[in-house]
Amino acid sequence: MRAGRREWLGLAVLALPTVLLSLDMSVLHLAVPHLAADLRPSSTQLLWIIDVYGFMIAGFLVTMGTLGDRIGRRKLLMAGGTAFGLASIAAAFATSPEMLIGARAVLGIAGATLMPSTLALISNMFPDAKQRGTAIAVWMSCFMGGMVVGPVAGGFLLEHFRWGSVFLMGVPVMILLLVTAPKLLPEYRDTSAGRLDLASVALSLGAILPVIYALKEIAKSGLSLTEVVVLAVGLTIGVVFVRRQRRLAHPLLDLQLFRVRAFSAAVSIMLVGALTMGGVFLLVSQYLQMVAGLSTVAAGLLLVPQALAVVAGSMIAPRLARRFRPEFVLGFGMLVAAGGILLFTLAGATGGVTFVVLGMSIGSFGMGPQGVLCTEMVVSSVPPQKAGAASAMSETSAEFGIAMGIAVFGSIATAVYRDRIEVPSSIPAAATAEATDSMAGALHAGSTLPGPLGEQLVTTAREAFTSGLHTVAGIAAGIVVVFAVVGMVALRRTRGGAVEERVLVGSER
Repeated sequence: MRAGRREWLGLAVLALPTVLLSLDMSVLHLAVPHLAADLRPSSTQLLWIIDVYGFMIAGFLVTMGTLGDRIGRRKLLMAGGTAFGLASIAAAFATSPEMLIGARAVLGIAGATLMPSTLALISNMFPDAKQRGTAIAVWMSCFMGGMVVGPVAGGFLLEHFRWGSVFLMGVPVMILLLVTAPKLLPEYRDTSAGRLDLASVALSLGAILPVIYALKEIAKSGLSLTEVVVLAVGLTIGVVFVRRQRRLAHPLLDLQLFRVRAFSAAVSIMLVGALTMGGVFLLVSQYLQMVAGLSTVAAGLLLVPQALAVVAGSMIAPRLARRFRPEFVLGFGMLVAAGGILLFTLAGATGGVTFVVLGMSIGSFGMGPQGVLCTEMVVSSVPPQKAGAASAMSETSAEFGIAMGIAVFGSIATAVYRDRIEVPSSIPAAATAEATDSMAGALHAGSTLPGPLGEQLVTTAREAFTSGLHTVAGIAAGIVVVFAVVGMVALRRTRGGAVEERVLVGSER
């Protein structure tokens, strides 16, 4: 069956929450100075304002993906859209840091309903493989498009209106979604699914949230006993969660999905892609501002080409996959991405912006097919009634990958920085300690010293940071190359074998 006009109009409806999620992610950092001046949050409260949204999305993705399979994906999408709109209003008019943190938490929980619901509905609306690949490419391009539009729209609103206006952008989008969804989107749910196991929900949150929190804290402050304990607690609860899922007749997460080779391989490759690009993107943003000395706005504009490159790579992937084997398109794209990442090693402490921007654009273009083709493999390799849970797993792997990338590559870059920085003996002890801790500390310390001495300190700090970028780029490129080869081998299968695996998983439950 091929999709018709109604399904393509429905895809436009599904693009609305996708664009909104990326908008909400990209505009908050612009609004932070404004809301901080108004609400005066403590440093801890400010961190929670920024991070709680991502924590809640990561924590509830698995639950919401499975819940959509049980109660209906359109119903969950509309409920999440309603909650997202109301929470956006609450965030826009927040009068205290606590109120804003609470509103952001609700936004994260509501946001966790949107991505798996939209992706699962796409798998239902586009049963034809070619059309489904195009639809997923459009879906992913809309997400990246929101990342491009977000800073521009957010900057305009912040220049003319109160900081809360950036949250109100979501309200008309959600109203349009609620009006059009009943007319254009089909309802789909798994009629054979059992009741939602609340104990499994609690265990999933107890496993995911501590791990994500620990990884983020390690990236910010380095490894400490507290983060190790939190990480160990999360992993232990994760083991208990897995054991419970194996015993349940209707688990929250069907572990049988991982017996499908295409599913497990695609999820693993998405994890690695998010890990490498997430870690590298963090360092690129810091390089443009702290090493090249660009303003936030100028750095943001230089990152627009990489977002457009992802869109281009995503849109071209389905067409290439029709002419060549998808795993070869995927693997070749990752090799192109590795080449782009290696360009970072040519960037120096001065005059390296061109290499960084070009490398990020090539890398993003090469990773575009990976996102589209792996997502299509995930939703097409499982039975239709499991599409919500499968979609949630693909999104969860991306969340974990980004958090792991920031933590791991951030730690590597910091270690190289501290090893390579050579502070002149004439620098005071207090400034030396601050400079050797981080690049941001070096910039601050340099501003407090006399002109030539401060410039000398900043110069050696920039060289040390650039060495860290080179090391991370080399490691990341190597990982991408390895998984490009592994992906091509693991995903090279006959269509008949994939169908047999899919039927097996569907029948065992």
